[in-house]
Amino acid sequence: MNEIPIPFLDADDDLTPFPPADTAMQEPNGLLMAGGNLKPERLIQAYQQGIFPWYSDGEPILWWSPDPRCVIWPAQIKIRRSLQKTIKKQKFTVSYNQAFDQVIDNCGKPRPGSEGTWITNDMAASYCELAHRGAAESIEVWADDELVGGLYGVVVGRVFIGESMFSQQPDASKIALVMLATCGRFELIDCQLPTEHLMSMGAVCISRNDYLSALKTLSR
Repeated sequence: MNEIPIPFLDADDDLTPFPPADTAMQEPNGLLMAGGNLKPERLIQAYQQGIFPWYSDGEPILWWSPDPRCVIWPAQIKIRRSLQKTIKKQKFTVSYNQAFDQVIDNCGKPRPGSEGTWITNDMAASYCELAHRGAAESIEVWADDELVGGLYGVVVGRVFIGESMFSQQPDASKIALVMLATCGRFELIDCQLPTEHLMSMGAVCISRNDYLSALKTLSR
């Protein structure tokens, strides 16, 4: 059976709406649309509909809504004993929205064993603009005055849609995630795609329909 072609928008197209998230392709999982731009209004519209951009430098912007969706219910965050001990030692300090640009810069650096990054310069600039507007936030983890870990994401109501995290010392990114889950502001953390690291901290996979329903409820 032939796949239905996905919509491809011109870079200056600010009017064409996203297709419904539940019409995303099954293979590759969740691809919905290509093209368009990363203007703040377009990004906010995407996240409100359960859609996010993910692409490599030199590619057109690709928009996704995968099924299933990886999430963490904050009350179900898993804090292993070793991590509890690290937190109690107070080796690290945590701040909120104090160094968003530094966090996204560190998240965008190539990881060991990887030659590139999906956080392009254009993407970093767009999310920094979202942060300036209060639609994106960061959590920073410090050792003395050195930034050693953190995460950033987009805020839609009581949902935190995590984009990326980094760690330069053991447990630094885990502490950022624990602080996010326990800050009392969010009822759902969207991790988008599962990883072994996230699953070990209590992440679960739910259907796209269940995710979209929760997003609609918690964004009010």
